[in-house]
Amino acid sequence: MQLLPQTIPEVIVIKPAVHGDARGFFFESYRRDFFTARGIHVDFVQDNMSSSVRGVVRGLHYQLDPHAQGKLVRVVRGEVFDVAVDLRRGAPTFGQWVGCLLSAENKHSMYVPPGFAHGFCVVSDVAEFHYKCSGYYTPGHERSLLWNDPALGIAWPIAADQACLSAKDAQAPRLAEAEINYAYAP
Repeated sequence: MQLLPQTIPEVIVIKPAVHGDARGFFFESYRRDFFTARGIHVDFVQDNMSSSVRGVVRGLHYQLDPHAQGKLVRVVRGEVFDVAVDLRRGAPTFGQWVGCLLSAENKHSMYVPPGFAHGFCVVSDVAEFHYKCSGYYTPGHERSLLWNDPALGIAWPIAADQACLSAKDAQAPRLAEAEINYAYAP
């Protein structure tokens, strides 16, 4: 496994070592010791899958403390533009974002730590997306951030009038109005 450096160092993009031959391929999609060697002690408790079509935007989602979730995400079919937004008040990168292409072809994954909002836009005909979560889904603590808030300046690969959103995501608050209770701890 290899780290691909990001502008927000707490967000980790991982490129696996893929072993392939005429039979197909094999790679490790997660290793606890890879994370602990980097000071990330995470216990994943829930796995989720989603399937979406081209133009679907899911997010930006997060859960408030004490039910914040870290997520290890990857695409098992298709391709998405994946985004993490820093919501840790007092962090030097508060309100900044990291984005990358995750695909079944490149087999990359992204670790989105607690204290970050997460979302993605499907850029292939169909995408199947896998999430490993460090906390259980807790509806009362779930929040959304407006995906195209100009204050965030996310360079989404889709125009706003072409994005397919849930009603909840379309009506999400902007960063300035969002309920956030994460504190930055260097």
